Amino acid sequence: MIVRERPDEFVMIEQHHHAEISGKLMCCLKEELLKGQARESVTFAVYQHDCGWKLADKQPIWNDSELAPYSFTNFPTPLKTLIYQHGIDEVAKEDAYAALLCSEHYTRFLLHDESEEAKAFVKKEKARQEQLIETLPRFDPALFGFHYGLLQLFDNLSLFICLNEPGKNENPFFRNGIPLAPALGPNGRLNVRWINESTVQVEDSPLEKACTVTVKQKTVRKENIIKEGLIKSCLEAPLEKFSITMTPHI
Repeated sequence: MIVRERPDEFVMIEQHHHAEISGKLMCCLKEELLKGQARESVTFAVYQHDCGWKLADKQPIWNDSELAPYSFTNFPTPLKTLIYQHGIDEVAKEDAYAALLCSEHYTRFLLHDESEEAKAFVKKEKARQEQLIETLPRFDPALFGFHYGLLQLFDNLSLFICLNEPGKNENPFFRNGIPLAPALGPNGRLNVRWINESTVQVEDSPLEKACTVTVKQKTVRKENIIKEGLIKSCLEAPLEKFSITMTPHI
């Protein structure tokens, strides 16, 4: 779950809804930027990279030490590894290369986590990655690095939208722009900024044209959580939808 806190409420965005935004942006990628012939697999990975969270996000968990719902940034590692594994399993049923990208994505998240659960997850996924590579007719490590950089890029572009209040670049993750993998270019960062509450401008945009996405979120009142509990309050909160346009710098 992606969680933004306001004085009297929490804004909550399901991880898979965030991934749908990533996928929609990926579909707007300039044709000449996608190296190799794996556009379908890379796009599938971007769309589905958080599919393991679908069930978990239906009933979010309360973090009693923070007095807030758990978000993807502080979700307990033992449960997180189960969600990650389930998501990769689901992607692997459809596309081995996409599953390899998702496995790499989650493995990097936990490389520096010293918990036994994280170490076991990384070890198991490294073995899975070797098995997946063996099933691929032609595997190019450099090309894979480029494709993984695209997954990171569109994950971060969507997170920029979801973690910030519309029109405000307040989240510390992206105050200095969107980090770029070395495979995507030497600059290291992509500059993004809000023009207004419904438009994000991207300098040196990788997008072919302006791309409009739909944000789906729930606003849950803190007083309702106190009275009814988090799960019931979240289930009863209406789903809000609004559009954000990501546009190249003019």
